[in-house]
Amino acid sequence: MEYYVKSVIPIIESNYDKFTATEKTIADFFIHNQKKMDFSVNHIAELLYTSKATLTRFAQKCGYHGYKEFIYQYEETFVEKQEKITGNTRMVLNAYQELLNKTYSLVDESQVVRIIGYLNKAEKVIVCGRGSSGFSAKEMEIRFMRIGVNVDSMTDSDMMRMSSVFQDKRCLVFGFSISGETEEVIYLLEESYKRGAKTVLFTINNREGFENYCTEVVLLPSLKHLNHGNVISPQFPILVMLDIIYAYYMEQNKYLREEMHDSTLRALEERENREKKLYQM
Repeated sequence: MEYYVKSVIPIIESNYDKFTATEKTIADFFIHNQKKMDFSVNHIAELLYTSKATLTRFAQKCGYHGYKEFIYQYEETFVEKQEKITGNTRMVLNAYQELLNKTYSLVDESQVVRIIGYLNKAEKVIVCGRGSSGFSAKEMEIRFMRIGVNVDSMTDSDMMRMSSVFQDKRCLVFGFSISGETEEVIYLLEESYKRGAKTVLFTINNREGFENYCTEVVLLPSLKHLNHGNVISPQFPILVMLDIIYAYYMEQNKYLREEMHDSTLRALEERENREKKLYQM
């Protein structure tokens, strides 16, 4: 299970909604292909009944300079893997491993640095999400509050709509939506952005139009039906990315933030000790 491969598959999946019908045919081929072959532009163009120019445009929409750079990265995904466990254990662990591999491929460290910059400047941080994404929002609130960030989480639809009125250039708003379509989350991001707030969306889909109201779009890895939580928790990709951001943020003023974290632990321990004494009485 110990393997990390820089793969283009999650990049294709994240940009899927941007593709034309022909480009989606190309995307489906590369996503589902399981074997090595001649990936030259001439052979693939003939195989998929498309043109070299279309393959080039497809590669560029995925963020590459051209098809040659794209296919070089794609061929790196063919790595031999030895399975040593079977059954449901293997299924679950492989799902987690696949998501970690895809996170490795998607994470943009320069983007993480920018987000840390927004965190440092923001006077107020809002984190919102519905369902399982709401649990992730609460997790972010608890973790970052303990190291001195003025942060609140929101999971209620009405609260998200009402709070949008109060966001401005002093604020930073995080929205968690696996699909990128959660109405209340998108509304809060749109309205906050209009009022000058920095906005960050965590999603698996890099849709057209996000640039109109998102300062940053953090792409998350995807598995089929991930948002339904059939095999593993839909929170996992969000929490992995939050861990990366948290690690970067802690690294700045490390000793001060560690002291803040330890102080919150001491406060909790003092409460527990008082409760124990009251119970013993």
